[in-house]
Amino acid sequence: MPTNSLQPRHCDSLWYGMNIATMENGQYSVIEDAAMAVLDGKIDWVGKRSDLPNYQADQEMDLEGGWITPGLVDCHTHIVFGGNRANEFEMRLNGANYEDIAKAGGGIISSVRDTRNATLSELTESAQRRLESLMADGVTSVEIKSGYGLNTASEVAMLQAARSLEGLNAVDIKTTCLAAHALPPEFKDNADGYIDYLCDEVLPEIAELGLADAVDAFCEGIGFSPAQVTRYFECAASLGLPVKLHAEQLSSLGGSSLAAKYKALSADHLEYATEEDIVAMSASGTVAVILPGAFYVLKETQKPPINWFRKHNVPMAIATDANPGTSPALSLRLMMNMACTLFAMTPEEALAGVTIHAAKALDIDHQVGSIEIGKQANFVHWQIDSPAELSYWLGGNLVKHRVYNGIIS
Repeated sequence: MPTNSLQPRHCDSLWYGMNIATMENGQYSVIEDAAMAVLDGKIDWVGKRSDLPNYQADQEMDLEGGWITPGLVDCHTHIVFGGNRANEFEMRLNGANYEDIAKAGGGIISSVRDTRNATLSELTESAQRRLESLMADGVTSVEIKSGYGLNTASEVAMLQAARSLEGLNAVDIKTTCLAAHALPPEFKDNADGYIDYLCDEVLPEIAELGLADAVDAFCEGIGFSPAQVTRYFECAASLGLPVKLHAEQLSSLGGSSLAAKYKALSADHLEYATEEDIVAMSASGTVAVILPGAFYVLKETQKPPINWFRKHNVPMAIATDANPGTSPALSLRLMMNMACTLFAMTPEEALAGVTIHAAKALDIDHQVGSIEIGKQANFVHWQIDSPAELSYWLGGNLVKHRVYNGIIS
């Protein structure tokens, strides 16, 4: 509540009775016994309650303890798809190998088939359920990729479904065209022909419709070569679309260096990234997106080179990589714990990785990702005694209030 007698300033809501981890500059940047004023969906003032200017608020919220952090940002997901692959998970645990699953019609092609067969309404409704789980965990911004349609009509439908979710929920959504995800059946053994198709038909159509905020590809031996990705990126650049890249997940192909050459927003996975790759990423401002869910599900052993990212000051984001095949993860907080437990990231790095650094990976760090004056009032009030608890607890409902544009949602 106001503490001085100056002419009062108006705000829509005034919040106090809590501590804040602002995450400014990628650190906790704690304000104890804090207060925050919100006006028109943005942060109008934040600081120690003892320094609070004279505000006349339409609503006052005494939170009576706990912590506020920025709303969490899940900067790499694939939550729009048809069907699921739980049966393959069970088959593997019963002894089936990759070939067995493929012969049974499984693998990514099963997701392509199910996605192509799904209606736009079905794609939207199933993605809505996954999105609700992420939001319940404190997420207020989400990136959603296409990549299970692999033809013009289905890629467009996936991105339309993703876009529609923003209008249905209190969440910011960024969309990414991942058409260069895998080879569809009609281009089997013809990756160059498929890249031609993407550049001649798919990307121009998606750009004309304004459905994608960025373009992504899978640069890997089982995906697309650096030369093929280069052609794809050149097409994206000609259409004015920024790029990002699945790189160095299973082998070292120099994909992250290629991403840096094109000033990619992010390079993601990165288990096999070299120090040379990381130096290039540092110079280009490309964010390293760490995806512990896929590492865990695939039982990988090669860990991303966290110390090299630290050494060369490359921002590290963390995301769920929520997808039907390799990371059926619907909790960003669980990914924070995995990043700490599996990769020895600190809880402070993990929280930065799902706030300010994740926002940078989506090029929205000027709007969200930290508690600062002028940014969107997207924040979470947690029932915790310290920010480290967000990486410590495995599950559990720690969210007391989830706030989007200044309104409890």
